[in-house]
Amino acid sequence: MPDRPVSAHARELERLHRLAHRMDSAFRVPVIGMRVGWDSIVGLVPGVGDVLTLGPAAYILLRAHRLGAPRPMLLRMGANIGIDALIGIVPGLGDLFDAAWKANIRNVDLLQRHLDRQAANAAPVDQVEGQLSSHHPTLGGRTDEPQ
Repeated sequence: MPDRPVSAHARELERLHRLAHRMDSAFRVPVIGMRVGWDSIVGLVPGVGDVLTLGPAAYILLRAHRLGAPRPMLLRMGANIGIDALIGIVPGLGDLFDAAWKANIRNVDLLQRHLDRQAANAAPVDQVEGQLSSHHPTLGGRTDEPQ
């Protein structure tokens, strides 16, 4: 059975999942078994750590926008980033919260669910192939009006 072609959205989502994994859960902490990523590690550097980790989070948000995420979802994603950043600046407590919150994974999962819902609601290709999408009365195969 031949492999189905992978869509551009699927490739982009895979890249975003990899980035989110590296930022939020790339490493397993021995003994306690908790997973942390570069976000938690870089966030340990006072002052600049939490600011530096905003870059990848903002990139995920930008890509979500370009993939067509609706405004309410983008606002929720921004809130996840804001919560991560605000609590993350509190020494000690912020670092522990950062390790548990995983805003990047949350945001990519939100985007994944949105795109999955869109794909599930889309008309099958064989039902739209060859049809025109114009609303012009003489286009799109409308036969109810004289031409």
